[in-house]
Amino acid sequence: MDWSEGTLAQIAAADGLRIAPFRADGTTCGTPTFIWSVVLDGAVYVRPYSGARSSWHRAALAQKAGKIVVEGTSFEVAFEAADPALADLIDAAYREKYRKSGYLAPMISERCRQAGIRILPRAA
Repeated sequence: MDWSEGTLAQIAAADGLRIAPFRADGTTCGTPTFIWSVVLDGAVYVRPYSGARSSWHRAALAQKAGKIVVEGTSFEVAFEAADPALADLIDAAYREKYRKSGYLAPMISERCRQAGIRILPRAA
């Protein structure tokens, strides 16, 4: 399943999204966490500010599913590790979207680059 063009545009325009991977029971979402997001070639990517030690990051990779909320709209999603070969392109997307933020440098640091997540839509 792919993102619709409208949804991709909504995600791309939003400052960020709230991410809530499922807990260990596979049905209950964890506490939503605000995170920056970027769109690259029809795909949505996020990185945890704290890198791989982030609790939402660990849950996303373990459960592989959850929800995101973008400007009040909730989506059922799947999570997978981002392809490391795309790290430079994802960095460029972060630089473009968040160029004026003081938090940009940490988000394109090696700590965050190694913890990228691709978010995919899934049927509810």
